[in-house]
Amino acid sequence: MIDLHLHLDGAITVPIAKALAQLQNITLPASNDEELLALLSVPEVCESLNDFLKCFALPCSLMQTPEGMEEAVKLVCEDLKSQGLIYAEIKFAPQLHTEKGMTQDDAVRAALSGLKKSSLKCNLILCCMRGEENEDKNLETLKIAQKYLVSDDGVVAVDLAGAEAIYPNTMYTDLFDKVNELGLPFTIHAGEASGAESVRAALKFGAKRLGHGVRTMEDPALVELVKERGIFLEMCPTSNRQTKAVDDMKSYPFMDFLGKGIRVTLNTDDPAIERTTLAREYEYMEKEFGLTKEQEKVLLNNSIDAAFTTDEVKDKLRTMV
Repeated sequence: MIDLHLHLDGAITVPIAKALAQLQNITLPASNDEELLALLSVPEVCESLNDFLKCFALPCSLMQTPEGMEEAVKLVCEDLKSQGLIYAEIKFAPQLHTEKGMTQDDAVRAALSGLKKSSLKCNLILCCMRGEENEDKNLETLKIAQKYLVSDDGVVAVDLAGAEAIYPNTMYTDLFDKVNELGLPFTIHAGEASGAESVRAALKFGAKRLGHGVRTMEDPALVELVKERGIFLEMCPTSNRQTKAVDDMKSYPFMDFLGKGIRVTLNTDDPAIERTTLAREYEYMEKEFGLTKEQEKVLLNNSIDAAFTTDEVKDKLRTMV
């Protein structure tokens, strides 16, 4: 299995949180595992996007030192490997890890150290964040991405994450002009909390991969454009259901996109928060949408084609699926 859309702060499970707290002598705000699980995740029926977003606070607080960041990346990678993954790309925003004195550069170097301690084939994607008056922080993220950019075994791309409905992609033209000027590979969250216009903006920036892209379905002409350009969609069913990216999962466009030949991939987004794994995402799609083994092979090959890695690594991955 391959996961291309996975956020580090959304992948901190109860055991990982306890290990990070012990390492840094942090007292967790929970007296038992059940209470800790409730702080780190949403129940099966998530009431609102706000409930979902609250779950990021605790894991972020455990990754504010170099040792915490390094250990988190290592433990998340090892957890993914234990689940049967053969490749993953982990997203995180360095600017969210500077509350205790780390710089963005410190956070990235610590994450790279954690990556080297894991036996999973994995790469890092640095996220810029939507928000107020953080242009300088986002530009710093881009410069750090350029500094550490490699074709494999490290920082391989950048992303834009955050409150898409409040801060639409159209606000970030200057940012992506800079991304393209620096020659940085990128993906971008688009068509999740905002509609088809968000996807169109991302395509205008030159995106070849979109995080989610679910609301592309609102515009038939856009669906055809995404197909025509061979755009990869990093789709995350459980996440989309819990954050209400779609009103009714009966109309979830995953299988329609796949049937049309759109290059869909299957991912988790925030597995610890959602109480899911990539295996469960496949089981969900099989049970609820009739996903076949043949279609799963197509999804895996799409993921390999979309991955920010070398042709040599892609060739090796193809022999493993």
